[in-house]
Amino acid sequence: MADITISERQAGDVTILDLDGKVTIGEGSVALRNAIRRLLGEGKTKILMNLGGVGYIDSSGIGELVSSFTAVNKEGGTLKLLNLTQKIQDLLAITKLLTVFDVYEDEATALSSYN
Repeated sequence: MADITISERQAGDVTILDLDGKVTIGEGSVALRNAIRRLLGEGKTKILMNLGGVGYIDSSGIGELVSSFTAVNKEGGTLKLLNLTQKIQDLLAITKLLTVFDVYEDEATALSSYN
């Protein structure tokens, strides 16, 4: 049983990844890495990651977020985060990663920020 479910939808030229579950060492972070790499391979470089359904993220998951961010940037793209839970927001604040990622609370604002 995978720790995480990733569903994908398009809003114009932005690909939205809805994550549900846990982003942890093993299944969760590998699934996320594969999804990001596949999108980049398809030339999709505007990615919005909806973390509203993520209940838990460990250090490996945080590492994968950073790795995904770096991979997307290398391709000239943009990775933004949406709907952080309080727990994840606190974690990103402690690790100073809130200053790295563009974080949004509502999808419409996030999508309009890509223009």
